Amino acid sequence: MNVGVAHSEVNPNTRVMNSRGIWLTYALGVGILHIVLLSIPFFSVPVVWTLTNVIHNLGMYVFMHAVKGTPFETPDQGKARLLTHWEQLDYGVQFTSSRKFFTISPIILYSLASFYTKYDTTHFVINTASLLSVLIPKLPQLHRVRIFGINKY
Repeated sequence: MNVGVAHSEVNPNTRVMNSRGIWLTYALGVGILHIVLLSIPFFSVPVVWTLTNVIHNLGMYVFMHAVKGTPFETPDQGKARLLTHWEQLDYGVQFTSSRKFFTISPIILYSLASFYTKYDTTHFVINTASLLSVLIPKLPQLHRVRIFGINKY
């Protein structure tokens, strides 16, 4: 039973990242996180950049690669319940604009963090491990959609 549903998508999770203003909201959220961390007086600038990168990548990993299913009841007969949000994104089609944006954004944040930490060894290792933790799950070879041969719902 879909009470209060007013969309034409079988699974709105597939198109939510293409909706109007989501990329701007995402970038503003990362910017606000960085400003909040900068306002904490005992954190240095390199620590703040590393924390921004790690918190962003941890959140991205949890919300896009660890949590499975959808936050609402869908009439797709349970096809999405075993898929992560990344696997559901754009019906599993690779190299769409949303997927490119959410792949490039952690790389840009990593580059900024590395630059502002002046490539300090400790920060560099932490930032690199954090970046790899969100880039490796994005590889098409690791998607359940390809394993089960499901191209579209």
